[in-house]
Amino acid sequence: MNAKHTGKQSKTSKAAHRGRADLRRLRDIREREIMRTSPGELADIPENFWDEADLVMPVTKRAISLRVDEDVLKWFRSLGSRYQTRMNAVLRAYMKRSASRA
Repeated sequence: MNAKHTGKQSKTSKAAHRGRADLRRLRDIREREIMRTSPGELADIPENFWDEADLVMPVTKRAISLRVDEDVLKWFRSLGSRYQTRMNAVLRAYMKRSASRA
């Protein structure tokens, strides 16, 4: 069987990739649309809420191959999506704790 894709490319495949913002749509969005689609718990946030916020740049991730015990992987996966992010958080916590002891 030939695995070559022969169908037409869909319009949705040209949309922003997962993890990428659709900047054109964001530039065109209006305040009324933001308010309509925002969760209710954000309605009463004071105007100065972000005044003391610090910008935190994400740490660059590197794809690796890592061998872990089957039961460890199964447990992290059972916690739901983004299990690799959780595994990274556990490793980071261990790293910070170990570094503080040194």
